[in-house]
Amino acid sequence: MRVINARTTTVTVLALLVISLTMVTSPKAQLFSNRVINTEIKTGAIGSTQSYTDQTAWYLILVNKWNYIPDDYEIELIKLSNGQLVDKRVYPALQKMFTAARSAGVYPRVVSGYRTAQEQQRLWDQKVAELRAEGYSFGEAMNKAQTLVAVPGTSEHQLGISVDINADGINSTEDKVYKWLDKNAHKYGFIQRYPKDKTAVTGYIYEPWHYRYVGKEAAKRIYEQGLTFEEYMAVLGAES
Repeated sequence: MRVINARTTTVTVLALLVISLTMVTSPKAQLFSNRVINTEIKTGAIGSTQSYTDQTAWYLILVNKWNYIPDDYEIELIKLSNGQLVDKRVYPALQKMFTAARSAGVYPRVVSGYRTAQEQQRLWDQKVAELRAEGYSFGEAMNKAQTLVAVPGTSEHQLGISVDINADGINSTEDKVYKWLDKNAHKYGFIQRYPKDKTAVTGYIYEPWHYRYVGKEAAKRIYEQGLTFEEYMAVLGAES
């Protein structure tokens, strides 16, 4: 199954107009291609664009609040046994990681894999509505939602290389799964994307369930040096 991402911008522009978050300097977005490409990605403030010609590995694409998914980003998906979808290129590593976990008596499951822009929009709208119902003003709700849910077009779930992993609910607890992943995921090329005390860098609160594939070499360095993916890409850029 091949998917070409198209951004949903209805909420994006409005959200970014009313939100004043502490911005961090973002490293350049790295674009995947199996050929040399020249494309524009929105980054930073509204209307700010940069053009890149890049041959960087697909698994090092940087997508966050300040770096949008390219409009022409293509994905080939594979369906997991529970119906969730992931990029077929990360499936072998994901399978090996889950097999290793089960061998250690830990039973994880993917509760969320690939999402369409429409699905991400629904989650965003739902979170804003929930916060409004709790008494937040519109601006406050939009601001807080930005730390909890990605605006459509900025979610790694739309790449298909990020997964939310929880316990199976029968043989393992979430805490047991999170602890195993924290110590072992890097061995299979996955990183905990939103670690503790890094909200100012990643833009999101701590999410012990959210893992993203970056390849074994990058995952090892990120794990050993205690970096976020943003920090890793900045270091990588400085070294090149």
